[in-house]
Amino acid sequence: MSALSSTGPRVRPAGYAVVRAGRAAFLLHRRAAAVGSCLLALLAALCVAYLCVGESFVPPGDVLKVLTGQDSYAELVVGTLRLPRMVVGLMVGAAFGIAGALIQTVARNPLASPDIIGISQGASALTVGAMTFGVTSYTVLPYLSVAGGVLAAALVYVFAWRGGLHATRFVLIGIGFAIALRSLTTLFMTKGDYLVAQQAQIWMTGSLNGRGWDEAAPLGWVLLALVPAVLWAARAQRTVSLDDDTATALGVRLGRVRLGLVVIGVVLASVATGAAGPVDFVALLAPQIARRMARTAQIPLFCSALTGAVIVVLADLLARKLFSPTELPVGVLTAVIGAPYLIWLIVRSRTTGGK
Repeated sequence: MSALSSTGPRVRPAGYAVVRAGRAAFLLHRRAAAVGSCLLALLAALCVAYLCVGESFVPPGDVLKVLTGQDSYAELVVGTLRLPRMVVGLMVGAAFGIAGALIQTVARNPLASPDIIGISQGASALTVGAMTFGVTSYTVLPYLSVAGGVLAAALVYVFAWRGGLHATRFVLIGIGFAIALRSLTTLFMTKGDYLVAQQAQIWMTGSLNGRGWDEAAPLGWVLLALVPAVLWAARAQRTVSLDDDTATALGVRLGRVRLGLVVIGVVLASVATGAAGPVDFVALLAPQIARRMARTAQIPLFCSALTGAVIVVLADLLARKLFSPTELPVGVLTAVIGAPYLIWLIVRSRTTGGK
């Protein structure tokens, strides 16, 4: 969605509709709106299934009673165990989806996602390092994850900047930092005692097991605070998608805009990592799936957020049921889907000459 000019002729591009709010008018991509509506419906159905299905099945009527505050025998199962875990999954998926979309937009490369270019690894390294030295509070670890992700992104950005941000250099340097930071994380795990190493290993696979309102509340407040920034990013990404000469001729300060988009993406990815651990490949998959469904010139942020939420909720539902009563970490399921997709992207990039 983008604003229309208040002066001069108003040209409506093909495939767009005009939405008016008072004196302001906005362009809305019709197909993206339809895809977003379908994703919302799919997500709602998944949420119902998530709350109903588990070790014990809860009828939808009883789920509705819990959600509306009526007394129900299912209050413990649905309201205490499943609902907060699902809410965390929704927010984590949405955050990773938007983060991946912004970073891929800046890098102009579908391989550029937080778990590929070192951001998730930076969050993991600082978090696991803190666990090694005795910091295990879930109220502190998310903040350390944000700090680690931001620091890793800053290093990648600085080393990749050479009079401009070249997409290939940005991704390659990010992959190098990711490998180094993953090795540092492994070193921390070997220095800690057995229980700490086991806890860190579970956290690093990305898991929603045991997540509740204590993790959902801070994550929700951060996402709410970032809504204005995301709305700005949805408009700013249009200018970043232009070639450098055209954007500069239009008076766009590309360096500042790109930095702003990267910062928003890094904070979202780091906060999501702090809440659930590094759930790999969600930030890689969601933006590209959303873009292919919407067929837009830029990656649609709203559809990316919904796609990320669908992936995480569906993966966690399968992780709870496939090998019941054993629960798999959600990151295992997303890796099973994402790894073949990453290989396909690399092969496709080679066959098309990187275009």
